[in-house]
Order: sequence, then C-alpha cells, then structure tokens
Amino acid sequence: MIQENFIRLFEDSFRTNWELPAYSNYGEESTMTYADVAKRVARIHILFDQCKLKPNDRVALIGRNNANWAIAYLATVTYGATIVPILQDFNANDVHHITNHSESSILFVGDNIWENLEEEKLTTVKAVFSLTGFNCITLLNKEPKPETSETQVHEQLVLKYLQPDYINSLFHAKYPQGFFRDHVRYIDKPNSEIVSINYTSGTTGFSKGVMTSGNALAGNITFGLRTGIVAPRYKIISFLPLAHAYGCAFEFLTSTCAGCHIHFIGKIPSPKILLTAFAEIKPNVVFLVPLIVEKIYKKQIQPLLAKPSMRWVLSIPFLDQPILAQIRKKLIDAFGGEFSQIVIGGAPLNAEVEEFFNKIKFPFTIGYGMTECAPLISYSDWKDFIPKSAGKVLDIMQVKLINIESATGVGEICVTGENVMSGYYKNPEATAQIIDNEGWLHTGDLGTVDDDGNIFIRGRNKTMILTASGQNVYPEEIEAKLNNLPYVMESLVIESNGKLIALVCPDYEAVDAEGVDQNQLEQFMDENKKLLNSLVASYENISKIQLYPHEFEKTPKKSIKRYLYSAGK
Repeated sequence: MIQENFIRLFEDSFRTNWELPAYSNYGEESTMTYADVAKRVARIHILFDQCKLKPNDRVALIGRNNANWAIAYLATVTYGATIVPILQDFNANDVHHITNHSESSILFVGDNIWENLEEEKLTTVKAVFSLTGFNCITLLNKEPKPETSETQVHEQLVLKYLQPDYINSLFHAKYPQGFFRDHVRYIDKPNSEIVSINYTSGTTGFSKGVMTSGNALAGNITFGLRTGIVAPRYKIISFLPLAHAYGCAFEFLTSTCAGCHIHFIGKIPSPKILLTAFAEIKPNVVFLVPLIVEKIYKKQIQPLLAKPSMRWVLSIPFLDQPILAQIRKKLIDAFGGEFSQIVIGGAPLNAEVEEFFNKIKFPFTIGYGMTECAPLISYSDWKDFIPKSAGKVLDIMQVKLINIESATGVGEICVTGENVMSGYYKNPEATAQIIDNEGWLHTGDLGTVDDDGNIFIRGRNKTMILTASGQNVYPEEIEAKLNNLPYVMESLVIESNGKLIALVCPDYEAVDAEGVDQNQLEQFMDENKKLLNSLVASYENISKIQLYPHEFEKTPKKSIKRYLYSAGK
C-alpha cells in the first residue's frame, strides 16, 4: 500500500501552495490560486451536503477541459464520493448508459452536452449541475407524486436551495471570518477504497468500468512527484482529455499535487492551437500522444528535410551536425523552449519520428500504461530512456511475460503492483478474465523485457484498435451497431493507414428479395455509414464501407478469424 493517502495529497497541496497560481482557462485572463480552488471545492462540499450525497456515492462528470471540470472532480473525491469521468466524445446513449450503470446520483455536465441528453433516460440521477457556473439545471425525482400546488412549491424551494447564490450564503455562514488554509481538512478515506470509475467504452454489453482505488492514483501521483516529472511552479498545458487516464493522472492530478500552474485548453487541440499555446505559455513539461508529435514533426521538420540541399548536407559526416543542431533548436522552440522533456504515451510513436528524435538528441521519452493501471506501468526520464522501448517498469510495479515464443522471446506482458485496478464495476466475469488468481493483470500486449526492466512492445494481442491519438476503439461495438443496419449480414471493422474501414458481407437474401442492384446497394451502404457515424464517438467514425463478397471465415466457436482480413483482401 502506498504510504501517502490520496486525499491528503490534495489537502497538503492546497495548504502548501495557497497563494500560487493553480488553474487558468486558456484564452481567458483570470487565474485561480490554490486558495481560490480550495474555496470553490468547499462550496461544492456544501452543495453535496444539500444534495444529501453520501461517501462512496457516484458523481458523473462530462465536459470539455476547464478549471470547473477539475474543481468538480476534486470536490467529489475529497468529499469521499466516487467520481465517474465520461469522455465528451461519447454519444448521448453512451452517456445515459454509463451514468445509469454506475448508479450516479449527481451529474456535472457541459451545457453543449446537456442539450443532447434526455432527462427521462437518466434513471439514477437526482440533480444535474452545469459546469459553466455550477447552477442546478434540473432535479430528476423519479418517485411519482400527486400533482398539487404544494408539491410544486416544494420542488421550487429545493431547486432554489441548490443554486450558487444560496450555496454562497451557506458558505459565508459557515466561515464568517473567511476561508483559510487551516480550514482545508477533508474526509478520512483509506487508499484501499474506490475513488474513480473510468469506463473504457460506452455501449451496453461492452462497458467496463475500471474501479480505481486511491492507492492506484496515489501510486501514479507520488511516482510523478518523487521522480521530478513535475515540480512546484511548473507551467502545464492540459489538452489531453481529462476523462482519459493519462491526461487526468499527469496533466491534472499530479500537477495539482505538485503545485503547478495548469492551463486548460478546451478546444480541439489542433497543431496550430497547440503551437500557439506552447509559444505563449512556455510549459515546463509537455505530455503528448503520438498523433500530435507526428503532426508537428510533419509540419515543422519534414519540409526542411525534403529540400535537396538539406538532404545533401545531411548525408555528409560532420557537416550534418550544425544542421541537426539547428533543427533541434527549431523543434524545441516549437514547444515553447523551456520544457525539461516531452512525455509521449497513449499509443506507439511512429518509428521514423522516434529515430529522428534520437538522432538530434531531442529530450523526449515514451511511457506505457493502460486505464486499468491508472495508467502508468513503465517510464524512464529522457536521459535514461532506451530507444525503441516503452520505458522501465515502475519501482512500485512488477512485470513478467507468459506464453513466450522460443524463437523471438516475445510473450504477453503481465503486471502487478500498486497501480493495478480493483476490478471492473459490477463485472466479476470480465475482471477474472484480465486479473488472475495471483493478482497479475494480463495486458493483452505482446513484447519483451530486458534485464533492466525496460519494456519493448512488439504487438497487441487484443482485438482493440489503438488509434494514433491514443483512443481505444473496440471494433465489436461498432460492428454490433452496423450489423443492425439495412442489407448488412455481418461486418468486420479494421484499421488501414490510420483510418477505420468496415468490411461488410451484404445480406444477399434481402438484396435479391427486394431487387436491389449494385449501385443501389452501394448507396445504401453510404447511408449506413452516415447513420453509423452518428451513433458512435467521433474517434470511432468509419471512413468507408467496403463490400465483401462472402461470409468471413470463422473459428469452431463461430468467431471471425480477424487476422485473415485487411482492407482490400
């Protein structure tokens, strides 16, 4: 068990860093100090009291990256409740399902997302609050009551008692002399208890809510603190989805505990927006997914390398060093010029980009993790990073390989230790499939481990598709939706050149019965693609549907032999 208590880490940070800048929304002038954040957390605790929220009750949270998202998260966990962060990319039905499956009684939601939700489908939620100003949007009382004026007045009064003005009055009554750092004292909750449930997907039948204990998150945070990944007064840009384990753990939680100044970017993080933000904020450490790195490399570096004169100079020993030094400086300047290192995670980095970064001695490192480990499994500081590895297994984790191929030494990576999840929420069967009786988590990834504990990932053993932006795509979920659409008998979702393609075997019986010709069938498939993409998250969108002439080959269990298929086969 990690010695430092998860909730005490935030309590200590607020007290220690009271006057330091804490949170800013990029593009806005105002900045909250740690004192400001602590006061807002205290107000939401009063709000929770008004809602009669109990320790370990679930609170769902969905919205864009901003300071209020972070405050809602911190208020929930320091109150003793369990936070359920939901990716804003999930469609409305997924949000309904996750909220209900987790039995969340309170929902914090971005206004733009709330517009697409249906109140009657939120069966467990009692109150909905806007992330814009923490005002109560609506109360959802599922118990039938007689339609009397007395009931209506009662409901209006309850709603009034949950609005910011009334909560502020209670706050000032509770702290008449003001709110000071000594007032920061949160619930005593052991690290062994669950503090977060992160859903790896949204769809019914595929949902797996990762139960993360305070110990697992404290393991990630304290590792980040003692290894100096972040440090007090560091400037951090938070643009990775906060509902994702990677961005949440390091751009937000660890950085908050360290006393960093976090700048939240709520817009879609295009290279143009990020390069502008890097130049303005000059972050002290940068957390990235490979897609962003690769886009910046292509925009900033590849045009230089493509020039004939540049290729000639770089081919000559000794002459290439000054040029490479200039390119290195250009790339460092592109990230703001004041960072200690670039930490890349969430997906494999393009081999060409990694090789060039190594050649110019660019300060980057690659880590490895998964939501089930909250998320970190391996990491090395850039000065110690071994090329082509995914870092060294953490000192609070252990790694082993099973089912090792004698010819290659490649086996399935299994891990155990402080960061491993407590299981999947209300899903003991899925938990037993991934965590064995000895506590080893079977990652489903294939690789090797050297004598120093450096992990080298060689492939993936699961059907999951990991996109370049670090999003997990579960093809069975998409196929389940597609198979219900017109003229589709069965389908197979694959990745080709960074895009998702659906191979579809048409329902020829229906096609023949209704006299549909080839052109009409292709038109129907175009319509199916549009409808399908409206039903799934944006990162799950299908780029095209490719017709397949006959049924897919299957195993004796009637599962499709996925390894036999790729685009064009």
